[in-house]
Amino acid sequence: MEDKVKKQPRPAKLHEALFSFIMLIVVMAVGIMIFEVDPHIPMFIGVIGASLVALYIGYDWTAIEQSMIDGISRAMQAIMILAIIGMLIGVWLLAGVVPSMIYYGLKILSPQIFLVAAVLICSITSLATGTSWGTMGTMGIALMGIAHGLGIPEGIAAGAIISGAYFGDKMSPLSDTTNLAPAMAGTDVFTHIKFMMKPTITTYVITLIFFGIMGMKFSASGNTADVSAIDTLIDGLHSQFHISPLLLIPPIIVIGAIAMKVPAIPGITLGIISGAIMAPIFQGGTADFGAILTVARNGYVSSTGIESLDSLLSAGGLMNMMSSISLTLLAMMFGGIMEMTKQLEVIVAQLLKLVHSAFGLVALVLGTCILSNATMPEQYISIVLPGRMYAQAFKEKGLHPKTLSNALESSGTVTSALIPWNTCGVYITTVLGVTTSQYFGFAIFNYMMPIVTLLLAIPKITIAYMTDEEKAASAA
Repeated sequence: MEDKVKKQPRPAKLHEALFSFIMLIVVMAVGIMIFEVDPHIPMFIGVIGASLVALYIGYDWTAIEQSMIDGISRAMQAIMILAIIGMLIGVWLLAGVVPSMIYYGLKILSPQIFLVAAVLICSITSLATGTSWGTMGTMGIALMGIAHGLGIPEGIAAGAIISGAYFGDKMSPLSDTTNLAPAMAGTDVFTHIKFMMKPTITTYVITLIFFGIMGMKFSASGNTADVSAIDTLIDGLHSQFHISPLLLIPPIIVIGAIAMKVPAIPGITLGIISGAIMAPIFQGGTADFGAILTVARNGYVSSTGIESLDSLLSAGGLMNMMSSISLTLLAMMFGGIMEMTKQLEVIVAQLLKLVHSAFGLVALVLGTCILSNATMPEQYISIVLPGRMYAQAFKEKGLHPKTLSNALESSGTVTSALIPWNTCGVYITTVLGVTTSQYFGFAIFNYMMPIVTLLLAIPKITIAYMTDEEKAASAA
């Protein structure tokens, strides 16, 4: 009896690849928008769809499983960094590092420059915590109350709050999106942040100028702000932490590590060590070695008695990062299958027929991320999937991965707030009490960021090429 000839897999056709993506988009949309679930299980259903296509075109299960493992392996650095950052946040909260950053941010508030101050306060808070949602749910709520007392339209105030919160989220090494984008592109978080500086600071300056001009007519009215909400937050911070400018040293150490090109993992670990040293010095017996170990694993639990502040400060810890880590694992399983079976390749090939330059490639990524935010309404997915779709195309054109990671963050991270049915848009409407249409025109940072990135691609400020050594390392 003759042995059966093993079926050889064939390349995926366009309609088969589209089936995998359409299935993922539909499941994501139904799960997130209708049933309001987290994206993890819908993402896994997408993995099932991609696997079925792989089986249909001739791949056996062993190869499919290996493709998932290969996909996950490409994100292992990001997964390790996310885990370490979880520890960092817990330790910094216990030590009073993050509370001190928030405290000094609140102190710069001046009713005469309310809108600019709102941007700055939310920027500092988001940089310190790595979360735009936490910033808007605490500082944002307080600032909306002050805006009402000043007679500033709520849409304008919300625009200032959102702009500041997303600036910090985009640039903070504590942010999960700031770590996901370089992981998907194939670079490290510090290289990513440094390359984002020029377009992001340019957009930030435009934002501050806009709100500075807008604020002039409101400050001229002479209204007195009710800053009781801010005073309550400041009192809450003082009640639980010893605040000191010396507690700003750990973030300065991390920033210094970025400047000196220290690799991401040891650079962030230096921040953990410095925070752990300062914890017992400034916070006393409540921050002994056992407490440090506990918050590094489980996160910090705040008990100021102020609900909004406790919500912001109860964060961090290795275990609390597992949601982001597990989503990354599932997304990379999907990406691994799509790459091995050439499903990504056939879709990207069709899209790349539309572009013939590095500028066009950056524009394509920006557009894809915005479309992802609208069709798969979840910020993480709009970074992960386009990142994996275009990584190889950028490499083939000799473009440095930081060009891709910058484009991902300049659209995927920030435009999520502009989509009413995106999880971010829904959250903002719920927390700040304003509709997307009310704040859309004033979320300057969010809609200017992709525009500035695209315009700066013309003089190649947001485009970087790999050196011969980097090309050789990438090929290896």
